Amino acid sequence: VEKDAWEAIMIPKRCDTPWTYYMEPFRICQDVYFVGSYTGSAHLIDTGDGLILLDSSYPQYLYQIIANIQKLGFDFRNIKYILHSHGHYDHGGGLARFLERNTKAPIYLSCHAFGGHYNAAGKYIGLDRNLQKNNRLIFTDGKTTIAPNLTLHQIPVPPSDPAGLTMLENGLQIPEDFRHEQYLQIEENGKNILISGCSHKGILQIMDQFHPDILVGGFHFMKIEDRARLETAAKKLLEYPTMYYTGHCTGQAQFAILKEIMGSKLHALSTGHTFPL
Repeated sequence: VEKDAWEAIMIPKRCDTPWTYYMEPFRICQDVYFVGSYTGSAHLIDTGDGLILLDSSYPQYLYQIIANIQKLGFDFRNIKYILHSHGHYDHGGGLARFLERNTKAPIYLSCHAFGGHYNAAGKYIGLDRNLQKNNRLIFTDGKTTIAPNLTLHQIPVPPSDPAGLTMLENGLQIPEDFRHEQYLQIEENGKNILISGCSHKGILQIMDQFHPDILVGGFHFMKIEDRARLETAAKKLLEYPTMYYTGHCTGQAQFAILKEIMGSKLHALSTGHTFPL
């Protein structure tokens, strides 16, 4: 499938009017910024030795990401690396357009990112496979150091709930195990910060592996309607000495229930919000 045809098939109708989902960029902490939109997650990290972009969102949103980066006083052309949290089109759909507009940055993504990924309705939700042989792609597996104090991790544990998503293996669609998901660990000022895209492996599984001081990312609770299940998750998250900053796929109603229990340990990422290190 050619790029334009792939975009026409893959990208939801709401992306026809991406300006209606515009979100002002903001600093999350000293060197980490949110540059995405209300429906597309993207983070910028200033390492002091070059910029890192985490996720490229939908292709129609890339111009917003570029504009947001410029609003923060940075130059999109100076992005040194782009990292993709996992192989779904809402996080990596902008990859082709990124490659066109930034001609030097290598792309770090899981060696499983171009596998067959499908939603509960059976629709393909993966990346554009025409890109998988691009020579700027660097495929990761396990633990990969990007720069001093910056590490990508994949964890070898099954997801707590694949939520109806499937993957293609040996010609068969089986429950998704999200082997293509990776997390960025930042060590700064004595703090351990973990950035997760959607936490498909399960936020509780991820916390059990890393125990970060700060976690930034979606919890993928947006389709969970069982209040008891959310309350149990909130109580479990409180067992860790972690401050949580979440948005994207957590869900507004679900966040409200978590907030009742977690109080000041849980915060919604929103324009103008920062937290100290």
